[in-house]
Amino acid sequence: MAINFQPIYVLATGGERALDNIDITTNNISNSSTPGFKKLLMREFSQKIPENLGKTSELFVFPRFQDSPVIVNQGALIKTDNMFDVAIQGKGFFAVQTQNGVVYTRNGHFFRNAEGYLVDANGNYILDTNNQRIRLTADKVIFGTDGAVIQNNQVVARLQIRNFQNIIPLGNGYYQGQNEIQPQYTLNQGFLESSNSNAIEEMISLINNHRRFDIYMNLIKSLDTLEGKVNEIGRV
Repeated sequence: MAINFQPIYVLATGGERALDNIDITTNNISNSSTPGFKKLLMREFSQKIPENLGKTSELFVFPRFQDSPVIVNQGALIKTDNMFDVAIQGKGFFAVQTQNGVVYTRNGHFFRNAEGYLVDANGNYILDTNNQRIRLTADKVIFGTDGAVIQNNQVVARLQIRNFQNIIPLGNGYYQGQNEIQPQYTLNQGFLESSNSNAIEEMISLINNHRRFDIYMNLIKSLDTLEGKVNEIGRV
């Protein structure tokens, strides 16, 4: 008797989706303390297999990967009193110049490097509204709520804040954007935005996805055993 592989394929696909969820959830957990990090959510959809010669009893539906959107909900603001820490409250991202081009981040944990430029924790340059690096020469620097960079009572630059409909994660708290829209924000100097990933909630999700994977694998084993016994009966 021929083995019906369709149920096994459906279960294996479900197990693969569970592993995808585990990878995304693990990333969310590892970044739950990263300033400005935005959690990922994996979405699935149901795919039917209709090519069954009209036999409705053999219709199968299996889970397919749809996308993993970035959840841009606001994280809580944490007071640090660090002059170079800046938190975005609202919608928008800082523009950062890297070796691979301009990227965007919500992580406002900035520094002044040895040359006097405003940089992020990775040494990449923070850009102003003219796509220029920001040079800091005064001992005291003020970042206005509108992004103004003030030294010696003069506005010397303005932080570039941009916003997009679609956000693509690049890793290390960096993002790319598609379909630019108007930013709506207030900047808070001496604060950092915390990650919007809740470690406890993500741990629960991780456990549930491990259980989901185990269920699929156990069902595959049971189905394989059942198919084997059916074949033995067919040979009698």
